[in-house]
Amino acid sequence: MQQITARARGLRPLALCAVLAAAGSVAQAQFAMVPAPQCAQPRDSANEVEQEFRIDASRHLYTCYPMRVFRGRLPPLLYGIMMVEVDLDAQGNVTNVTTVRKPAADEVAPWVQAMIRRASPFPRPARFPGGTLRFTETFFVDKSGLFQTFSLTEGQR
Repeated sequence: MQQITARARGLRPLALCAVLAAAGSVAQAQFAMVPAPQCAQPRDSANEVEQEFRIDASRHLYTCYPMRVFRGRLPPLLYGIMMVEVDLDAQGNVTNVTTVRKPAADEVAPWVQAMIRRASPFPRPARFPGGTLRFTETFFVDKSGLFQTFSLTEGQR
């Protein structure tokens, strides 16, 4: 009887590892696909300051992906935090997305970049010199596949 109990104890760590591995793959599955954006043609942005334009851009993303926006205050531990730099042309089309700060979870970076690209065009940066703009934004991503941007975050618990 003691031998069976000892063998069962030896299996517990293996079972725990299997459960943790399965939980990790569930979290990764949330980032396997970017949903189709649900946004209409955006209006021109009246902002002349990059920091204020980021709010317009974040509102546009929230409108495009309402099913992926984390509502309320974020949990204390986030799955990924990522900073990106986005280049827009005069029509608000995304010309480049660069990762400035890579998230700890590798699957988050391509997911965020794909969301940004699919949400194009953004509000036109009409008041900026040459009508083009480069802005940065930070994304806070939960393991459930929901996000908030720094510009519109509701804070953290």
